[in-house]
Amino acid sequence: MSYESTFSEMKRAIDAAPRNAYVAEIHVQVLKHAHMLEQTSGKDFCAALGLTPSFGSEFLKMKKIAPRLRAAGLNPSKI
Repeated sequence: MSYESTFSEMKRAIDAAPRNAYVAEIHVQVLKHAHMLEQTSGKDFCAALGLTPSFGSEFLKMKKIAPRLRAAGLNPSKI
């Protein structure tokens, strides 16, 4: 999957999430696609998805957690 298609897939999933699960869906999408987002900054992440800059810190938190979850057995393809 290309970098651009990763963001397209993430945007579709986030936009389709119920309003009360919006932030949780952002977290799930970052965990699912963390391997493609390793070189992405919080600012670039927010700009690509049309999110306010405040979500940059959420992005960075999930990006830091992803390797630990993978090491514990998380299979991102099943998310």
